[in-house]
Amino acid sequence: MSDLAAYALRLGDDALIAAQRTAEWIAAAPQLEEDVALGNIGLDQLGQARSLLQYAGQLTGVTEDDLAYFRDEREFTNVQLVELPNGDFATTIARLLFFATYQHLLYDELRGCADETLAGVAGKAVKEVAYHVDHATQWVLRLGDGTDESHRRMQAGLDAMWPYTGELFASDDLVQRLEVAVDPATVEEEWLRRVTAVIEESTCTVPTSSYQHSGGREGRHSEHLGYLLAELQHIARSHPGAKW
Repeated sequence: MSDLAAYALRLGDDALIAAQRTAEWIAAAPQLEEDVALGNIGLDQLGQARSLLQYAGQLTGVTEDDLAYFRDEREFTNVQLVELPNGDFATTIARLLFFATYQHLLYDELRGCADETLAGVAGKAVKEVAYHVDHATQWVLRLGDGTDESHRRMQAGLDAMWPYTGELFASDDLVQRLEVAVDPATVEEEWLRRVTAVIEESTCTVPTSSYQHSGGREGRHSEHLGYLLAELQHIARSHPGAKW
């Protein structure tokens, strides 16, 4: 697989797995309006995933469905953050704040790259992700600066997701070789500044962690991805080639 295809695939995997997790809140969110909001966010993530997987497929001679439904766990290169179970609503919101802020910074840089397809995907996605960041921000502020119980849950969510954020900014040989790629390490400082401002305004405490999980980019995942893929891929694998 070419470097360009591998890069498009990893960004597409991030978005696809995030979309699957977000969609799990549909009909389960704490209020009807949030059902709609999270559903729309999930659809945005799915749209990003489709565009990126289509591009990766074009470069490798397969379809987006082949890449989404017929790869095994070790072939996915998403970061572990997006595959973690939703848990408490506040935990999902913490993940959305961390991931959407990262995506916004990455896409903002990527829309100026020399590859027209990646730049086009990023140009559309950056507008969508700006809403995701705002939505997560408003919930972090509302929960963190709310009741004692909501504050406790928001802090617990931030603490649970924080040890998975370091992988977002890990550079590797692929991004170093590929001129059109954005080195995620270059956006880490601004990411930290933005999320710190939100967390502190919410009266929560910025988490600290002596250990950061990694390995997703190399296909080493948590135990949770296999279960997620089993649900995501079940129909396609049970009825390959089916049309409806």
